[in-house]
Amino acid sequence: MAAEAPVLVLASASAVRRRLLSAAGIVFHAEAAAVDEAAVKESLKAEGATAGQAAETLAELKAQRLSSKDPGALVIGADQILTCNEVWFDKPPDRGHAAAHLRALTGKTHQLHTAVCVVRGGARLWHHNAAPSLTMRSLSDAFIAAYLETVGKDALSSVGAYQLEGPGAQLFAAVEGDYFTILGLPLLPLLDFLRANRVLPA
Repeated sequence: MAAEAPVLVLASASAVRRRLLSAAGIVFHAEAAAVDEAAVKESLKAEGATAGQAAETLAELKAQRLSSKDPGALVIGADQILTCNEVWFDKPPDRGHAAAHLRALTGKTHQLHTAVCVVRGGARLWHHNAAPSLTMRSLSDAFIAAYLETVGKDALSSVGAYQLEGPGAQLFAAVEGDYFTILGLPLLPLLDFLRANRVLPA
């Protein structure tokens, strides 16, 4: 008799990550991990960690928090940090900050340091890191204002104040990197891992 596949848990409050897994036909349940991301990032930055290292640490920390609740489950943690000219960006808290972020990014290339990690029984089984590059076209203040009016509160739900899968696509001149990774989850490497571990059919 075939062994039953382990329970799959996504340690994330991100609606986008949940949609990506669901659309790929993955059976899982999701729960936000209680992690003070801002405090962890500030601590890591003070210690000299790179944005990629911070994203990986946060991804694992989220997965570890939920792994302690269900040691038999495969827990997926993910994180993403935007950098431009070595400055780290967080999600904008309000529309004014969103406009400031877009003005800071306009006409420049930024990176999305993205990490995904899988933990089971407190042990890290696998991780993957990537850093797509996105070049924003030159945006006028009028365009930024009109864009923020169009997307409303969605501008506050992700770093950079944009979602590439929506009107945010109009902000860009060029994109280099995997689409799913840009959205916040390196889905294809994750699916490879799940197939290799017989969570998904090969």
